[in-house]
Amino acid sequence: MSELGFRIAARDGAARTATIDLPRGTIRTPAFMPVGTQATVKTMYPEQVRALGADIVLGNTYHLMLRPGAERIARLGGLHAFMRWPHPILTDSGGFQVMSLAKLRRLDRDGVTFRSHVDGSEHRLTPERSIEIQRLLDSDIVMQFDECIRLPAARDDIERAMRLSLDWAERSKAAFGVPAGRALFGIVQGGDQTDLRAASAEALAGIGFDGYAIGGLAVGEPQEVMLAMIEACVPALPEGRPRYLMGVGTPDDILKSVARGIDMFDCVMPTRAGRHGLAFTRRGKVNLKNARHADDPRPLDEASDCPAARDYSRAYLHHLIRAGEMLGAMLLTWNNLWYYQQLMAGIRAAIDEGRFENFAAGLRAGWEVGDLRPIG
Repeated sequence: MSELGFRIAARDGAARTATIDLPRGTIRTPAFMPVGTQATVKTMYPEQVRALGADIVLGNTYHLMLRPGAERIARLGGLHAFMRWPHPILTDSGGFQVMSLAKLRRLDRDGVTFRSHVDGSEHRLTPERSIEIQRLLDSDIVMQFDECIRLPAARDDIERAMRLSLDWAERSKAAFGVPAGRALFGIVQGGDQTDLRAASAEALAGIGFDGYAIGGLAVGEPQEVMLAMIEACVPALPEGRPRYLMGVGTPDDILKSVARGIDMFDCVMPTRAGRHGLAFTRRGKVNLKNARHADDPRPLDEASDCPAARDYSRAYLHHLIRAGEMLGAMLLTWNNLWYYQQLMAGIRAAIDEGRFENFAAGLRAGWEVGDLRPIG
């Protein structure tokens, strides 16, 4: 195992706070990782992302291997230097993107051959090549290569993909070795089948990883299905290792997952929503495309510490979004990432103080009231 340091600080029910210590920095959990798929968190400067409270960002093997190329990034000093983010980086293995983006995908037991969605060029990913790319990028947390199956799917197909992902987990671990100061996470698969999820989690724990992710969710399934899969996995995962729910999610998803023992999250939602005119606030979501904001002089949230939420009128934000101005996407992404990091800071404080359930209830009450105050 690597030198990953994971120290649990407090528990409130199944929810917990902890720290993950890596040479490039400490990650406070529960943590939300902004998604920097192509070596950038869209519309944000790295310094802004850090100032908002992010301890770690996510990059992606699939996208970075296609452009600019892992070998090129390595020659340029690695991903941290390339994107000017000297703090921890987790890289996804590319399995999900191969499933969702690649053209003419051909899967076999050794790996997957696919054509790039960018230019149609042919590429091959195996567990060994995925680990090699992530080592070239010099990421701090590396993910095993897995097969992420689309849902809904037949049980036989789900079980086949789960078994294949376990084979690839063993090969990923062998390829990873024991690099100093780096960590390797296994990925639980099993679709929407609780027994397969539990079997996958138990088998991965037997192989032994620095941390464990739950993959193959946040792909359109109902929230209750996602929560049931978490409940099936967590008892089989080692208590003393971080648990990462991949691709999740909404603020409510995060609250309910933390309550079930999840430590780490990533999602494109705050950045993608910002680019499409949707803002997250303590009173719920605000769609700035809506015509009702055209004459509204109020900010998104007059009590916010984020200038994007406090200092710009809704009328102006509405104008920027409707006019297609880049500043609109920049301001709303800034607001949304601020909101998500404040959410995580609030969660951590509530767990430390033994009031997580009340904290979550208070947030939901604010969302239910919504943003319906009169103008003025």
